[in-house]
Amino acid sequence: MAESNFIDYVKILCRSGKGGAGSRHYHRAKYIPKGGPDGGDGGRGGHIILRGNRHKWTLLDLRYQRHIFATDGQSGGENRSTGKDGEDRIIEVPVGTTVFDADTGEYLCEITRDGEEIKLLRGGKGGRGNVHFATSTNRAPRYAQPGQPAIEKAVVLELKLLGDVGLVGFPNAGKSTLLSAISAAKPKIADYPFTTMEPSLGIVSYRNGQSFVMADIPGIIEGASEGKGLGLRFLRHIERNAVLLFMIPADSSDIKKDYEILLNELKQFNPELMDKSRVLAISKSDMLDEEMMEEMKKELPEGVPTVFISAVTGFGLTELKDLLWREINSEDNLAQSTITHRNLDRHHRVEEEDEFIFHQDDDEEEDWMPTTDEEWADEFWDEEQSVNDEDASWRGAKKGTGK
Repeated sequence: MAESNFIDYVKILCRSGKGGAGSRHYHRAKYIPKGGPDGGDGGRGGHIILRGNRHKWTLLDLRYQRHIFATDGQSGGENRSTGKDGEDRIIEVPVGTTVFDADTGEYLCEITRDGEEIKLLRGGKGGRGNVHFATSTNRAPRYAQPGQPAIEKAVVLELKLLGDVGLVGFPNAGKSTLLSAISAAKPKIADYPFTTMEPSLGIVSYRNGQSFVMADIPGIIEGASEGKGLGLRFLRHIERNAVLLFMIPADSSDIKKDYEILLNELKQFNPELMDKSRVLAISKSDMLDEEMMEEMKKELPEGVPTVFISAVTGFGLTELKDLLWREINSEDNLAQSTITHRNLDRHHRVEEEDEFIFHQDDDEEEDWMPTTDEEWADEFWDEEQSVNDEDASWRGAKKGTGK
């Protein structure tokens, strides 16, 4: 997958901007000996913003831009001038991108619409200038607020293709052949396992100009949850699908057992996938006659709608479309959400991405910041006292020298 342009998992480091410090300036003008404080507020730090872009289909850009930092806000100035705000950094991602905390695996947010914006990290607020701290008893405050610190977070971005039907099956089960037969998609087709190395989408035309989207993912094998084959890496793309279409070839020695193996691998990846509607298609049925089909129906899994198809001859494809359309638009299916969220664990991680090492600054600022005026006053009271003590000692030293 390293040579493929289809990147659906990437880990990046984001940092919002620091807020600018407030100014401790005093007004100085001719004939105004005691102008008083006029320090302005600092500007806010830049935000980290995610934006959906329907023209993007992969996270390839972010693979080569691992560090995304917004700029800091500028300090306040004289005459109550507010510092310039930091520049926001906008990360454009494909529609269907989900964001997780890289350290805890916790689900954070998702982008589901073109142009949708989510503020991933908020920039630090700018500090208030000394003009805000002037009172009747303290007319010349010599302190101002510093800006709030930046927020730094490592996140994992996962791309989940938006489709109505997800194809699930072993390698060489005929998934790519079916997708090419009922849609305009042109996936790679060959007579060896793991021909499909990356997911692909196809729009399936239906009656009266209607259509639905079908997603094909690489085949999975028994033990995929333990890392065999291509593992469970691409199963994230069927978490958004409304219906799961299981495909098992007619020449299978035990269709029911193969179906249970596939079902178990899905359960290992995400137990909530068991709540989705399921349809079973017996592919390569052109090698069967009516008598063999009737005999096979006795051994099929119970409670799952089943249809015999052949993508090569077109047998059963119309019946399959009708069945999928009914399942997609069924009341039970529309009542429940088709988007399944889960936190990251060992089944969902991509090892080569998680081993990416970030170089962070050692001298990070304190996370705690005062929130009320009283806390700000307490925080900077010691600073004001230390300044006064230094002034007093300097004056005493100056007086002692007789200068």
